[in-house]
Amino acid sequence: MTTLTRIDVKAPEGQDEGTRSRVARWLKQPGDQVTIHEPLVELETDKVAMEVSAPASGILGDILVAEGTDVDPGTLLARIDSGAVAAPAKAETHAAATDKPIAAQAERSQKLSPLVRRLLSLHDLDPAAIEGTGIGGRLRRDDVLGYVKGRETPTAKAAPKAIAKPPLARSAGTSFVPHDNMRQRIAAHMVESLLHTAPHVTSVFEADFSRIIAHRKRHKDTFAQQGVKLTLTAYFVAACCDAIAAVPTVNSRYHDDGLELFHDANIGVGTALEDKGLIVPVIQRAQTLNLLGIAGQLQALTDKARTGKLEPQDVRGGTFTISNHGVSGSLLATPIIINQPQSAILGIGKLEKRLTVVTQDGQDSIQIRQKAYVTLTIDHRVLDGYQTNSFLTRLVEVIESWPEDKL
Repeated sequence: MTTLTRIDVKAPEGQDEGTRSRVARWLKQPGDQVTIHEPLVELETDKVAMEVSAPASGILGDILVAEGTDVDPGTLLARIDSGAVAAPAKAETHAAATDKPIAAQAERSQKLSPLVRRLLSLHDLDPAAIEGTGIGGRLRRDDVLGYVKGRETPTAKAAPKAIAKPPLARSAGTSFVPHDNMRQRIAAHMVESLLHTAPHVTSVFEADFSRIIAHRKRHKDTFAQQGVKLTLTAYFVAACCDAIAAVPTVNSRYHDDGLELFHDANIGVGTALEDKGLIVPVIQRAQTLNLLGIAGQLQALTDKARTGKLEPQDVRGGTFTISNHGVSGSLLATPIIINQPQSAILGIGKLEKRLTVVTQDGQDSIQIRQKAYVTLTIDHRVLDGYQTNSFLTRLVEVIESWPEDKL
């Protein structure tokens, strides 16, 4: 006699606090045979899409969370009857199916998943009136939704509530592109951060990048020989680590009863995915890496982001973020919205040649220097002007005095 064990299928844990996923699509249905490590369901966040695989082989039992539902890490999604084997479905005519005895109909209703039961209750439906397409005629979610859609008429739909915001009318001569889940999640995250969580304040400094540009020119071929592309962003990450060491409060999280100061500088770098949005891969423990190590990590993460191969751990645990918006031509962006639950975000504007008054040996001269604006947008609950300006002062010092031999 085969012993069956019920195995839980849960949303992945270990994500950042407050991170939620959305159930995008179930790849299997109740009653389906599943194999260990076989993908069961697709989840999406505002950062990555991921698959949750079967933790054991058997029969997928109850699906507990419907598609389109937001879930927290560790949420119970479904259950698998480990060790069970799906019986082959018996062919039968439609006439035979409709002539099933009442006892068989009652047995069928007892096999309904909680999700199907909720849908039936919501729409006040008799399960016997709906033809099931699952194994053994079992009702599936799509069976119920298809039945509901088929019986809907324009007059049967509920009128919108008076307090609901009416949708904007679409103009003639336009195209309409529905939001994907990533765009919807980004939008919600930005509104929550700016309007409902943190009072944003931005300080602006100007930095001379001449030394790091010259340093990069001298050393980029050496880095390339080791398979690493040396970008200016790697210098920005290194400078942030130094500035965070000088002002540790920048690398913190606000709680109602105090500040949580992080010992590691896990620095996220905003990476544009063209018109698909922005993703923030994280360089873990950046303060322990030299310039070569930072550049290597940055290259690997950026490549994965642009080829859609980022994994959940690649965007997890960030404590501070850099937005290098100047690469797309922006001189200044303010406020750059804080990546919650962090306390600050650095912005780097476009590099350009500017006339600068330089004083040497008491003499002033006008020189052409490569400069850009750098900004720090802060959560004013955490940081004040003094800490903000101290951070930017140290950041600019590191950039403008980069040693020739520092690698």
